[in-house]
Amino acid sequence: MTGEPMRRREFIHLLATSAAAWPLAARAQQAAMPVVGYLSLGLPDVFADRLRAFRQSLNEAGFVEGRNVQIEYRWAGDDVDRLGALASDLARRQVAVIAAFGGINGSLAAKSASSTIPVVFGTGDDPIATALVASLRRPGGNVTGAVTLGVEVSPKRLELMHELVPAGPIAVLVNPTRPNSESIRASMQAAARALGRPIHVLQASNEREIDAAFAGLAQLRVGSLVIGNDAYFNSRTKQFGALTLRHGIPTIYQFREFAAAGGLMSYGSAIADTYRIVGTYVGRILKGEKPVDLPVQQATRIELILNMTTAKALGITFPLTLLGRADEVIE
Repeated sequence: MTGEPMRRREFIHLLATSAAAWPLAARAQQAAMPVVGYLSLGLPDVFADRLRAFRQSLNEAGFVEGRNVQIEYRWAGDDVDRLGALASDLARRQVAVIAAFGGINGSLAAKSASSTIPVVFGTGDDPIATALVASLRRPGGNVTGAVTLGVEVSPKRLELMHELVPAGPIAVLVNPTRPNSESIRASMQAAARALGRPIHVLQASNEREIDAAFAGLAQLRVGSLVIGNDAYFNSRTKQFGALTLRHGIPTIYQFREFAAAGGLMSYGSAIADTYRIVGTYVGRILKGEKPVDLPVQQATRIELILNMTTAKALGITFPLTLLGRADEVIE
C-alpha cells in the first residue's frame, strides 16, 4: 500500500525537477548562441538588398539568424559621428565578431572599438593606406574583410560620361569629410585633363549641400556630373536619382541602386558581392578561424547599368558602344 503513493510522489518530484530545469536549459542554449554585431552607416530599408546578401552567405556557412546565431544591428542613420559609439556598444556587448560597413569610417570605428573581437569589414578604400590591415595576404591583428573597386574605377566613370556627353565642362561631386577625398579629387582631375575636358569639383557632406550642388550646375554650364565614391552618398541614391531628373543633368554613380532610383548610369563593383564575402568570413570565424589567417578579398566584378527611361526623359540616346557593354538596361 505504501509503495504506490511513494512511487507517485517520486514521479511528481521528477516532473517538477525536469520542469524547473527546462527554462535553465533553454537559457543555457540561448546563452551559447553566438552573437554577431552588424555595424552600418546607413538605414535598414535603404540597404535591404545588401543585408539580404550578407544573411544568405551566412546561411550558406551554416548560421541562420534566430536559429543558431543572433545578430545585433547598429544603424548610424547616415550620421558618421555615431559610428564610434555604436561600435563601442557592440564591443561592450562582447559579440563574437563585428561585420563593419559604412566605408572606411565604419571599418576604422570597429577596429578602434576592440583589439580582440574579430572584425570583418566591407569598404571601397585601400585598407593598407588607411591602416586597417598590414597587408592583404596577412592582415594581422583581429581585422580582415573585403574591398570593392571604388576609387580605382572613378576615372572610368568620367570616361563613360565623356563618351556619352562629349561637350561642355564635367562636374564631380565629392564628400570633403571622406578620409581620402583628396585622392578622389586628384584622380578625377587627372582623368579630365587626359580627356581635354574642363572640370568643376563640387563638395557636399549632407542633404542640404547635395541639393545646393545640383542647383548650382546650371550656373556652371556643366554638361554632365560624376558622383564620387562615398559611404554617405550610398544611402542618398533616391535623392540623387530625383535630382538627376529635376535638373536634367546626365549623372553617373558607382552602384546599381542609383540607376534603379532614376539615375542615368552606374559603373562600379557589384556591391552585393562584398556583403557576401563578409558574410562568408563571419561564418568561418564563428567556426573557429582567425582573421589573421583570412586574406583580404577583393570583389572584382564590375557592372555597367543604364537607365533607358531616364535617358529618354533627358533627351539622350545611348550610343551602341555603351549599350553593347551594358550588363543591364533598365527600361
